[in-house]
This record gives sequence, C-alpha cells and structure tokens, in this order.
Amino acid sequence: MAAFKKPGRTTRDRKPKAMKVSAAKLAAAASAKLASGNTSTKVVRRKKVAPKGPTITLTQVRSEIGGKPKTRATLRALGLRRIGHTNTLPDRPEIRGMIARVPHLIEVKEGK
Repeated sequence: MAAFKKPGRTTRDRKPKAMKVSAAKLAAAASAKLASGNTSTKVVRRKKVAPKGPTITLTQVRSEIGGKPKTRATLRALGLRRIGHTNTLPDRPEIRGMIARVPHLIEVKEGK
C-alpha cells in the first residue's frame, strides 16, 4: 500500500521562494556597498556603547535550566547567557521590570 502525500505546499515548495528573496537582498546590499566605495570584505562587529546616565550591573548567579521559557527569554533580553556572566544596563523602568521577573536568578548592583 502506497503512502499518500497530503495536498498543499511542502517545505520543498517554500525554499526556492525564500532563496530568491535573500538573493535579491544580497544583490541590493552588494550594489549599495559598491556605490558607497567600500570594497572591504571584513565583517565589522557592533561596538558596545556604554549606557549614559545611571546604570545597573547584573550578574547571573543561578541557572535558568528548568525555568519557564518566559523566564529564560527575560534573562536573554537582559544580556545574560550563563552563570557568572555580567552585563551593565541603563537604569530604566523597562529594565527594572525585567529584573523584577527574575530576581531569584540574578544579583543586582547599582552603578553610577
């Protein structure tokens, strides 16, 4: 007995369209690069800019393993990847709200 395929689009049908879009984006980026006169092939990484005004230094002290996905996402949004990892962020209400979600996993030190 032969297995029947479900009707509809498969991943094979979707891939070529995605490739065409990315190829078009690459071509546009390449033409913009040539127009600017920059012929460098070196990848430039974004430099971390020090926050202005008051800051908070966060250190992850407990693991997110076994935690809810929302808690894990909050840690990632705070820039913490592993135990002992430290990040300095501006002291703003939205950052304080994220800290309030995961106080049991991090240690907070007031900055400037």
